Amino acid sequence: MAYKFGRSNNNQLVFDTFTSAIQKHPQATPLVHSDRGFQYTSYGFKKILDAQQIQQSMSRVGKCIDNGPIEAFWGKIKSERFHIRRKQKYYADYQTIIEDITRYIEFYNHHRPQHKFKGLSPLEFRALAA
Repeated sequence: MAYKFGRSNNNQLVFDTFTSAIQKHPQATPLVHSDRGFQYTSYGFKKILDAQQIQQSMSRVGKCIDNGPIEAFWGKIKSERFHIRRKQKYYADYQTIIEDITRYIEFYNHHRPQHKFKGLSPLEFRALAA
């Protein structure tokens, strides 16, 4: 798993995140699924994929449901963490947001029970599947 934070969603953020994932898991041969955002249709992103011999998959035009799992994940972060904390004025600065969201991602992957995984966390479920 790899993720980066940025103040805007731009090509460099996507490239840095993807490069970080490749460096953490050099032997992986993932299928990369994305929407049709400019970052994922850019020549620079295609160049990174080709260099690693990684296959790309994209959503169908106008079919946001193709990205349902990741959209659900972002919805959970927003509703279970970000909006609640923002209303409480918990976020004093950008660094506080990064630290809190990082803790939530750790919680979500390792501890948050998922109905679709019969009460297991995503990593617990993955371990059983392996």
